[in-house]
Order: sequence, then structure tokens, then C-alpha cells
Amino acid sequence: MLNKARTALAAVLAVGALTATACSGGETAETESGIPLVNEGALTVCSNVPFMPFEYVGDDGEYTGFDMDLSREIASGMGLELEVQNASFDGLQSGTVLAANHCDVIAAAMTITPEREKNLAFSDPYYDSLQSLLVPADSAAKSLEDMAGKRIGIQQGTTGETYARDNAPSDTEVIAYQTDAELFQALNAGNIDGVMQDLPVNLAHTDGGSFTIAATFPTGESYGLAMKKDGSEELVKEINTRLAEMRSNGKYQEIYDRYFTE
Repeated sequence: MLNKARTALAAVLAVGALTATACSGGETAETESGIPLVNEGALTVCSNVPFMPFEYVGDDGEYTGFDMDLSREIASGMGLELEVQNASFDGLQSGTVLAANHCDVIAAAMTITPEREKNLAFSDPYYDSLQSLLVPADSAAKSLEDMAGKRIGIQQGTTGETYARDNAPSDTEVIAYQTDAELFQALNAGNIDGVMQDLPVNLAHTDGGSFTIAATFPTGESYGLAMKKDGSEELVKEINTRLAEMRSNGKYQEIYDRYFTE
């Protein structure tokens, strides 16, 4: 599905080398139709990298992944270039990066939840996901109940954290990590016994059979692109128009197949 030879550490280093130039302190530009933009001629997107297969740094040193390719296509449809800002997931889901005018849109495999909708305006859903439990291939765990007395790693602030804390056995230790890279480094090092994470992300970390999906959990989660709660009405409409166009002309399916079809 993806070239998994690149290590998480390499991804982190690559992201550090790719610090984006866009970081405006205020709205300085707008589209031809009058939609305010952080940077002239560009749709500036904030994300949390790496989070394969949605956002990561490719072998060519460019931001890539399902979210990035969708965002690039949306920007192109608007007659704009794509610029990317890497940020903490807490800063994304709280809307802090938008309030500070670091970006126009958040594209970070972010589940639409009532809590997040208090601070953010979301596009139409663009991806439906399951939660999943990833464990070493030799693990006896086949369910969340089998993680009793064990350690589950989660990425802080994600719906995987919420699901694990709400549903894991009471004697399961849930350990939070700031980034996807730190989470899977801990799994590889044996510091945790499993990972609760969105299914596509866990599938990207099976490491050629060293790890396996022990169980999946339907939660009704859907991802959306996020924008400012107030004042982004026209941008939300524009992005929804682009998403609908991509579904009708086959571009969405083309990008989807690139990351989720073997």
C-alpha cells in the first residue's frame, strides 16, 4: 500500500527540514471571489506530520498522503498553490492555529465530533474510519478485553485515546504520546503492548507482518477539513464544492485508490 521503508525518525527529521514559509499574522489576501486567505496565491493548510497514510513526508522530501493530495487538488481547483504548516494535534483540534492565522484549513485526519464543532467549522465528511488495535504478531490479544493488565499506547487528543479510555479494561494502562512517530517507536521498543489508532494508520504500521490488527471497532467516525468557526462560511462552501466535484469526476477515487487499494 505504501513504501514503509522510510522510518518514523526519518520522517520527523524531514519534517523539520520542511518548515513552511507561510506564517502570517493576519489575513493579507483573498481569492478572486473574495474569500480571505492567510497568504496570497496559496491555500495554507495546517497538519500534524507524520500520520501515515494521511500526511507524511515522501521519499522526494515533499508532503504527501491522502489528506495532502486532497488538499492539493482543492487548492488547484481554486487556482491556488498549496502551502503546508506542521503543528501539534492539540493546536489543531483546539483551533489555535486558525485563530493565530497560521493557516486557512486544517487537514489532519480529524474526526468530526460535537466537542470539536464548538471551536471549528467542518467541511462535509471526506473519509469514514474505524478504530483498531494493533499488536505484535506474536501477541495473544484478539480483543480489547485481552489487553487487561497491559499497556495501550494512544496519540494524545485523538478519538483513539477517547475510545481506549472509555472502553479498555480498568486495569489497562493507557499511555499518551504527543506524536504518531513517538507512539510507534514505543511499540517497536516494546514499551507498550498495543496501539489504539485509526485503522488506516495502524495498517500502515504493520511493518511487513511484524505487527497485526487484533480487532477493529466501528465508531461511526468521519473526517472533515476544519476551518474557523466564525467567518469561514464562504471557504467552507468552496471546499465542499471542490470535494463534491472530485467525487463526481473520479479524482477522489483516484486519490483514494493511491493509498487504500493494494
